[in-house]
Amino acid sequence: MYSRRFTGALSASVAITLCATAAAAEKYPPLATLPPPPIPADNPMSPEIVELGKKLFWDGRLSGNGEFGCVVCHQPDIGWGTGGPISFGYPGTQHWRNSQTVLNSAYYNKLFWEGNVTSLEAQAPAAAGGAVAGNGDGSMMEMKLRFVPEYVAEFKKIFGTEWPHMAQAWQAIAAFQRTIVTDAKKVPFDRYLAGDKKALSEPAQRGMKLYNGKAACIACHNGALASDQRYYATGVPAAKEFQEDPLHQITLRWELYQKGMSEDTYRSGADDLGLYHKTKRPEDKGKFRTPSLRELKWTAPFMHNGALASLADVVAFYDKGGGEGNKVLKPLKLSEQERADLVAFLESLSMDEPLLMKEPKLPETRTWAEFPK
Repeated sequence: MYSRRFTGALSASVAITLCATAAAAEKYPPLATLPPPPIPADNPMSPEIVELGKKLFWDGRLSGNGEFGCVVCHQPDIGWGTGGPISFGYPGTQHWRNSQTVLNSAYYNKLFWEGNVTSLEAQAPAAAGGAVAGNGDGSMMEMKLRFVPEYVAEFKKIFGTEWPHMAQAWQAIAAFQRTIVTDAKKVPFDRYLAGDKKALSEPAQRGMKLYNGKAACIACHNGALASDQRYYATGVPAAKEFQEDPLHQITLRWELYQKGMSEDTYRSGADDLGLYHKTKRPEDKGKFRTPSLRELKWTAPFMHNGALASLADVVAFYDKGGGEGNKVLKPLKLSEQERADLVAFLESLSMDEPLLMKEPKLPETRTWAEFPK
């Protein structure tokens, strides 16, 4: 039914200040194995809430047309994304950004490309209700859940309420997403950190030195998540779809308008302005949040608009010092072998196999006459 390519998102930056020496790594938190994901006190985990969240993640009833559930844009067999440069739009519309993988989203404190929300509980309704995403109305989605006897029983058991409430549905989905995380035992780099010095190939080990030194990737892709979760403008070229497809152009102009841009920007806008949409500060134009570098092997294409198809393309982009409008990068002057070694190391941050998951069986909607008495 859906595309079978890989999806995801990659770096919004390589360096704040590029220091092309091994000493650069000492300034930043080193790469590390991911700890268990943080669990908010007001949404504790349990097998029951995770199972409910899994079903709701797949359930198209949490959308405007009853068929556009979370999984449509976050498919397990293609890296928990869509596989294309720009995500699917709600039927009759078109999206305007790459669909970020939900793999390891449990670790982010800023979600979406411009950091609009700060929790998975807030991310789910923003996506399900977004006009070019799920386009769902909260009251309608809630009523759809209330016509599913199995959901009524599950919500009552988990939350203690007589009827499902949408805030509870978002809690369940968020709980499920906190289980979609990297298994360190299956990641070559994490096995290497744990003491298995054969876990990384020789090219990957050379790439790791470049990552921490000459290439200075560590400046922004640091810590266990391999992301500082800050914002940078690196000059990623505008999506070709904005130039070639009328529906994409309509979406871009609509997004500019509804995000409060000036009339001049709205009428002449030809690209996504990133963080500027949120802050309205000129210096934030073209800035996007640094995504994690984990699971890149399964989550191409990369960047906020999917403009770079492969890791080799990404490394080449940073090697030349970014694109037009770049404010932070300098040419790295890597050799062909160094670029290949860096790609080998980046791939070692992914699990040996993709994280797959079977589709759950969804309960049926009933008429009021069919409801258990």
